[in-house]
Amino acid sequence: MVGSRTLTALAGLAASIALSVALYVYTGSVLFFLFVPFVPFLFKRTGEDAAERPPILECDRCSFRTRDPEFEYCPRDGSRLHERREKRS
Repeated sequence: MVGSRTLTALAGLAASIALSVALYVYTGSVLFFLFVPFVPFLFKRTGEDAAERPPILECDRCSFRTRDPEFEYCPRDGSRLHERREKRS
């Protein structure tokens, strides 16, 4: 079965293509088709909005991860969650 994210992405793609086709029929310009691949970049969070996200909390034992600040302990094994350490190459 297809996941909800996949269905949402497909619905958004279908809607944007339908809108592009309608605009092409109305205006006769193909430039709207070039705009469709860049739509996700317009809604990307950058700057201050992206910096306001809470840190990732991670369990050392089972690798459970969350951004929810309400979690202090791992729901799987009860150990305390710590901020995720960046992995170095």
